[in-house]
Amino acid sequence: MLVVPFTLALLLNAPLQSPPRKTTVGIEGAKFTLNGQPTYKGRSWKGKSIEGLLFNSRMVQATFDDLNPETRIRWAYPDTKKWDPDRNTREFIAAMPTWRSHGLLAITLNLQGGSPTGYAREQPWHNSAFNADGTLHPETMKRLERVLDRADEVGMVVILGLFYFGQDQRLKDENAVKAGVDHAVDWLIKKGYRNVLVEVNNECDVSSYDHAILKPNRVHELIIRVRERSTAKKARLLVGTSYGGGTVPRANVVKVSDFLLMHGNGVSKPARIAEMVRQARKVEGYRPMPILFNEDDHFDFDKPQNNFTAALGEYASWGYFDYRMKGESYDEGYQSLPVNWTMSSQRKKGFFNLLREITGG
Repeated sequence: MLVVPFTLALLLNAPLQSPPRKTTVGIEGAKFTLNGQPTYKGRSWKGKSIEGLLFNSRMVQATFDDLNPETRIRWAYPDTKKWDPDRNTREFIAAMPTWRSHGLLAITLNLQGGSPTGYAREQPWHNSAFNADGTLHPETMKRLERVLDRADEVGMVVILGLFYFGQDQRLKDENAVKAGVDHAVDWLIKKGYRNVLVEVNNECDVSSYDHAILKPNRVHELIIRVRERSTAKKARLLVGTSYGGGTVPRANVVKVSDFLLMHGNGVSKPARIAEMVRQARKVEGYRPMPILFNEDDHFDFDKPQNNFTAALGEYASWGYFDYRMKGESYDEGYQSLPVNWTMSSQRKKGFFNLLREITGG
């Protein structure tokens, strides 16, 4: 009979502790901080300070899997003719240090992903970290843990969306949505992550949402829920939500958010990007706080004026959103599946080269 020493038995029965974390995101006024220091500390570009900004890229398919057998084959890799969710996450993780070396400080993920075809009216695939009752899907969360661990190691922030309008119907009712928020918050706190900004849902004003609490008039209730639940657990999470392209946040969201998220999709003129930032700062409830674009599918990185530089010029962070357009090869896009997570196209290189120039890498 094997006798286990008393002290070892205590260790074996003790609750697992999260490993020590290396990266903590914070906010001081309108600036983001990493480990207590402003991001891009002391850095300016063409006379404009970027200290405290958080340049980012939309990478929502990092943990993707499709539970619908009828659509799963659509995401097959060109070399193997099969879809492989673990390969997808593995290749994502391998690319992260290179993105970081070019000055990328944040990536946007989502527990329900995003359209793997770029834009889609119908979304029959089933990609959700939530079960119908709001509990968490174990395999998806394992992949997410691998990504968050690596982000923490390399000094990156994750803007983690919880819900997506193409998949929120996977939750059976409003109580399940609330339960999903609670489970996600508790999971992040239990794992000890301090490098996460919570985005309640992607583009709350899109009409496709099924649950009223995820729509503009009530989404602030979930922002408050994240804030209060994490505060009660003594691990306050920073939280907000995003709006569709060209839309300025409403007062009910501005009043309760830690940062403001906007999208540049559909905004073809850089001057409008700058105007959106100025308008957001005039919304009732605004006080000094960070403003981020965390989705914009406009590029022109070789031109003096583009949406990226326009946001920067108004002291707002900007986020790259790249999907594979019709007829393009596997090397294009970071949202269309399957994804080549390397800098495999001229469009990707254009963004990262400009980012490196602006940030100094």
